[in-house]
Amino acid sequence: MSKVIMIITDSLGVGAMPDAPDYGDEKADTFGHILEKCGSLNIPNLLKLGFGNIDGVAAGKLAVKSPIGCYGKMAELSKGKDTTTGHWEIAGIKTDVPFKTYPKGFPEEFMEAFCEKIGIECLGNYPASGTTIIEELGPEHEATGKPIVYTSADSVFQIAVNVDVIPLERLYEICEIAREMLVGDWACGRVIARPYVIKDGKRERTSDRRDYAVTPPEDTILDYVSGAGYEVYGVGKIGDIFNKKGLTTDIHTVSNMDGVDKTLEAIKMDFEGFIFTNLVDFDSKYGHRRDPIGYGKCIEEFDARLPEIIDAMGEDDILLITADHGNDPIEEGTDHTREYVPILVYGKKCKAGVNLGIRKSFADAGATVADLLGVQMPAIGKSFKGEIL
Repeated sequence: MSKVIMIITDSLGVGAMPDAPDYGDEKADTFGHILEKCGSLNIPNLLKLGFGNIDGVAAGKLAVKSPIGCYGKMAELSKGKDTTTGHWEIAGIKTDVPFKTYPKGFPEEFMEAFCEKIGIECLGNYPASGTTIIEELGPEHEATGKPIVYTSADSVFQIAVNVDVIPLERLYEICEIAREMLVGDWACGRVIARPYVIKDGKRERTSDRRDYAVTPPEDTILDYVSGAGYEVYGVGKIGDIFNKKGLTTDIHTVSNMDGVDKTLEAIKMDFEGFIFTNLVDFDSKYGHRRDPIGYGKCIEEFDARLPEIIDAMGEDDILLITADHGNDPIEEGTDHTREYVPILVYGKKCKAGVNLGIRKSFADAGATVADLLGVQMPAIGKSFKGEIL
């Protein structure tokens, strides 16, 4: 096998899981509600791969007669519905205890210690939308230089600054300090740098976001693939999510389309191994901001690039498209949603039209990657290599 390419369409869920009521997400259906709000979606390439043939998607109304790909959906075995948990499960780690969240903000003793460490007081420290809080606290931040701290329903410690007030590199330093401190009793899944600028009188977040995740507690398929001498080429925030563990190359991106461009560059490179791409705009720009119309256009933009990806693939390359959780843009709040995720598989030597059914774990995708590359299998997950080849 030359290359296995996995693209994470971040947050593109395809319907509530059986335990979704435990998370308050019993009515969640990210794709279904986007389709409902948009009326229709121009996604011929995803449908050609079999997206509309996945059990339960659009009540079968988008199914095609002869899909060229294999298709199905996967359930999350881990507890939680956040980015880190989803990606780690894909790569072979089950999370039994969800990452700690802070619905009332971070503890006072932590904030005091953190502010002392960085040498300045902070603003905020409560759950909020990132675009809203920079409007609410931006003027005070810009007048005082105090960073804006906020969280969400996820296990995240987010720091927003105007980069004309606090330079980008200093923001990253502050985030690194927070990452070192947010362990033990103050454990937190991710620290996120949220830089913004004022453009035409409006505060706009930049593409220089950076995530600082905890290191995976055990080896994943990334370690097994790179340990076997293959390339593990991370595109987007993959390096951040895994704290670079197991990666041989870490490429940051500024948008979905930049992520596709970087993925295409990697496909055309002369190496064997695993290309692991995260396209975050679905989640960050449209899911969390509860914008179903924008989300729909974002799916269409990705769909339009699929022929380039398929054309660039070698004879032995295999493409997997999936997601890490849901983020239904018509749900209340700004939280992720507990949903099944799609799994699409395509390769010139793969079978066509195979229904992979409902997989018991996201880890089935990672187990298949390991199986295709002939490396150590992860502790969880059942490979579907035998079904697609």
